[in-house]
Amino acid sequence: MADPLLSLVVPVFNEEESIDLYLDTVPPLMERDGLRFEIVFVNDGSRDNTLACLLDRATLDPRLRIVNLSRNFGKEAALTAGIDHAKGDVIVPMDIDLQDPPELIEPFMARWREGYDIVYGVRTQRAWDTAAKRLSANWFYRVFNSMSPVRIPENVGDFRLVDRRAVEVLRQLPERNRFMKGLFAWVGFNAIGVPYERPQRAAGSSKFNLWRLWNFALDGVVSFSTAPLRAWFYVGVVIAAIAVLYALFIVTRVLLFGIDTPGYASLLIAVLLMGAIQLLSLGIIGEYLGRLFLEVKGRPIYVVESVYENGDVQAPKS
Repeated sequence: MADPLLSLVVPVFNEEESIDLYLDTVPPLMERDGLRFEIVFVNDGSRDNTLACLLDRATLDPRLRIVNLSRNFGKEAALTAGIDHAKGDVIVPMDIDLQDPPELIEPFMARWREGYDIVYGVRTQRAWDTAAKRLSANWFYRVFNSMSPVRIPENVGDFRLVDRRAVEVLRQLPERNRFMKGLFAWVGFNAIGVPYERPQRAAGSSKFNLWRLWNFALDGVVSFSTAPLRAWFYVGVVIAAIAVLYALFIVTRVLLFGIDTPGYASLLIAVLLMGAIQLLSLGIIGEYLGRLFLEVKGRPIYVVESVYENGDVQAPKS
């Protein structure tokens, strides 16, 4: 393809401080590299002046489009909305804070021209992340890849190039609880990584805290693996085996040595332990049932309030 259209998909939530810097940096870089492009911003229910700032810039550049969601649906839903509305032959989701370096897009395109359908950025270092975030990220990748039949590359975020044919497969996936890293890996196709050093956030502040990251990781595991459910079968087998062995031990002591074993303390501990295990297993089952409940209702992943092109309101895409 001689002159492909590149769609940059940028979800934003309360990012008024980052917009000007992003638009002063990225379009000139794309023009320098000779790329034909559009930028699809998805306003995910921002409560500050994000939408107004985007509209001001969109009136000056027809390559900017704004998908305005009716409320905050979360980054995964916003990213889905952007992908659904992108018109490009290739799509690159990226953050507005420039931690996804736009200089990497040209190497992405070079790999795509070599025949790769998905080209993802691999973070070689995360010096600007806290130690807790780095450790939790490493733990998540190991746990996820050990449990799920779909393996996601380590230290890879949403920043990647995706060919249109892979995008069309993504758009056909019906699930409401979206874990995009897993979905990008699930669709398969010919993929390759490009290493890069992740820079410091250029403007604004992160909207993710440890609690949100924990829930995000939990969504990922539950969406792509039934291993937590299966694990409780084996836990039950182990506990049953321990109980049988302990019962045989007590019977043997009584029959051979006539030693009676007072059991109030051990009985209390056993009851509390079994109660805790049952509650934990019910909680895991509840996570799956809750997601099944949401999927069965069939609500849309997101709701579009308005779409802006050239600063003018367009009919929302159905």
